Amino acid sequence: MSILVSSISVPFQKGEAAAIELALRRAGVKKPKSVYIVKSSVDARRRSDIKFVYTVGIECDHEEEVVLRAKDSNVRIRKSHLPEFVPGERKLPTRPVVIGFGPAGMFAALTLARLGYTPLVLERGGDVDSRVAAVEGFWKGGSFDTRSNVQFGEGGAGTFSDGKLTTRINDPLCETVLEIFAAHGADPSILRKAKPHIGTDYLRRVVKSIREEIIRLGGEVRFNTQVTGFSTQSGRITAVRTESGEVPAETVILAVGHSARDTFRAVREAGAEIQPKPFSVGVRAEHLQSEIDRGLYGDFAGDPRLPVGEYQLSYRENGRGVYTFCMCPGGFVVPSTSEEGGVVTNGMSEYSRSGRNANSAVVVSVDSSDFGNDWDSGICYQRELEQAAFRMGGSSYRAPVQTVGRFLSGQAGADFGRVEPTYAIGTEAGDFDRLFTPGVASMLRKGLENFARKLPAYAAADAVLTAPETRTSSPVRIPRGDDFQAAGLRGLYPCGEGAGYAGGIMSAAVDGIRCAGAIIGEYAPIQK
Repeated sequence: MSILVSSISVPFQKGEAAAIELALRRAGVKKPKSVYIVKSSVDARRRSDIKFVYTVGIECDHEEEVVLRAKDSNVRIRKSHLPEFVPGERKLPTRPVVIGFGPAGMFAALTLARLGYTPLVLERGGDVDSRVAAVEGFWKGGSFDTRSNVQFGEGGAGTFSDGKLTTRINDPLCETVLEIFAAHGADPSILRKAKPHIGTDYLRRVVKSIREEIIRLGGEVRFNTQVTGFSTQSGRITAVRTESGEVPAETVILAVGHSARDTFRAVREAGAEIQPKPFSVGVRAEHLQSEIDRGLYGDFAGDPRLPVGEYQLSYRENGRGVYTFCMCPGGFVVPSTSEEGGVVTNGMSEYSRSGRNANSAVVVSVDSSDFGNDWDSGICYQRELEQAAFRMGGSSYRAPVQTVGRFLSGQAGADFGRVEPTYAIGTEAGDFDRLFTPGVASMLRKGLENFARKLPAYAAADAVLTAPETRTSSPVRIPRGDDFQAAGLRGLYPCGEGAGYAGGIMSAAVDGIRCAGAIIGEYAPIQK
């Protein structure tokens, strides 16, 4: 147990020592056993007075008395965040099956393995090494692999991203997830930063290490194993069908991510309820990272004590929102399709975030009024947009682009200047008024104009817009009950982002732990 002292704000030039001194004074502790930084973030709302904001941990004698004496809401006892799952007593006839090995499936399988449930993981894509080879080969002009790509394979879509570990959920399991990542090779600084990231290059070795622990504890991971359907009896799963044969299963965690469109259909055919869900579509906006830093930090831009600049912007009008998403400092725009004949963009940064450009999704919310009410209407909407972009890019996986100045003035094409597009396969000048519906194109313009008033880089006429960004979140939700099981199909545990219960690495990982906990709470461990 320890004490947390939060909201310690000091000028960024003074750093951690000043924060620790202030925290001790605020808590009234003169002789701590230990004192350390728990979290830190940047407050750059006033560019002339940039501060670091810290949470400081203190270990000392009589900690509860110290907190009572401080009479400060920012001084509190740090509670344990470790999950406490009590195994049930029912016997499991077969080992649990986890479909998908992204963050949700990975943390579900790890949780089950650590408590003796010997899970079997089925992943349609390849292991991280073969997957990287397939993806990088495609980016260099090679053939596209529908199995191992940016969306499918070990680590899920997050393996080719910035590895951002920010989340809006306030769940104590977030600390558990961060600790597991750090234990498996992520930089320990993720435990202290308010906006932690692993980096694509580091994340690859982390996911491999987690897989190795699962196997060491008795679990099994089968790569290149496509799930084709489910066998059921009286509304309950009895087996998972794969191209390699049938796997008996009474408990199945479905953690397939937001792009497994064929698996969604198989789940629907097996009897589970699926609903269409709002999501967002738009573009990737690229700016010079130096201009982002100057817009955020002013004259302090480039100071090595400050982190590379990142931002989050939004605007809303008449019930429709436009916002930035998955901002990648010093990163690249990457080809991210999972189907032949489509173009999809995403963003990626390596740990150093040292690339010349910053990029972020700029996306507009869409719902059933845009695409219809059938369970797969959103999927069809995504696919049609991706295929239209493929054709606009010359049917060669090159992505359509416009520069901001041309897009805002309604002119097709691009006038490249200081910002050079980073999309690996190449780009073609496009016309986003032909690509997007009028409502989406109009909100993109309004969003860019609004963002330019907040962050000057968005006013740059030579900033590059690359389209389309369509995989912001799942276009479906698979309803589940309080026991985490799917409506209409007992034994199926919809999990993570693909099922509509998460939005990023952290929340997906937490949901994976929660789904595993639902199985653990009902069933006894597998006897070896």
